[in-house]
Amino acid sequence: MGATTRVSDLRLHGCYVEMMNPFPQGTNVLMEIHTETESLETHATVVYLEPKQGMGVTFTEMPACFASVLNKCLEQASG
Repeated sequence: MGATTRVSDLRLHGCYVEMMNPFPQGTNVLMEIHTETESLETHATVVYLEPKQGMGVTFTEMPACFASVLNKCLEQASG
C-alpha cells in the first residue's frame, strides 16, 4: 500500500485498514501484513471506506503459503 497502516478486525477473507486517506471503493491493492513473527502478502479490493478513518478490504488473491500464515495468525488470536 506504500504506507505503514494499522490492520484491525483481521478475518479469513478481509480486514479493516486504519488510515487517514483511504482508497476509493473498488480500488485493487496489494497488501503486506506483518506481525512480530509472521508476514503475508495478498491482493485485496476496497469494499467500503470511512473518510479520514480507514477502509474495509476483502482479500481477492492469496497464495496458499500466505493463506496458511493467515490461518495461523487467526488461530493464535482466538486461542
